[in-house]
Amino acid sequence: MESNPGGDNRGVDARDAAGWDTVLAHRVADQAELEIVRSRFIESGLTPEDVQAVLSDGGDALYAAARSGDVDWWDPFGGALAVALLAAEVGAMSAHLNGRASGIRSLAVDGLMDDFSAVAVASALGVSRQKVYDIAKGGLRPPYIDTVPWRAP
Repeated sequence: MESNPGGDNRGVDARDAAGWDTVLAHRVADQAELEIVRSRFIESGLTPEDVQAVLSDGGDALYAAARSGDVDWWDPFGGALAVALLAAEVGAMSAHLNGRASGIRSLAVDGLMDDFSAVAVASALGVSRQKVYDIAKGGLRPPYIDTVPWRAP
């Protein structure tokens, strides 16, 4: 990310809802909440492409800049507020992927319970027998994104 998000929109309408809906697809909140998130990005000068760039590398560039020791390391990303919002979005994406992985695990554990005892499953997973029941009842609760931003569909 080499541009100044507040000064160079690269010809993209930052208020473009379709672009924001795509980049924020991991947020499964109501439309009003999505509008608030979108507005915060827009007000800080960020575009959907700016957010996508950070999500696509899992926040690696933000992390490298933060640990660089440079005084104004956040400037290439649009400033400290923009960095705080971008880092929070990496967290939101991570939480979404964690929920998706938990749902997948739940289905797998439920399937294991068809063929094995809870004690055997608990031993194989390294959890308590009661935890096996808790995991198995969770289930897969979409909507989830189909692919992560760093992988082409």
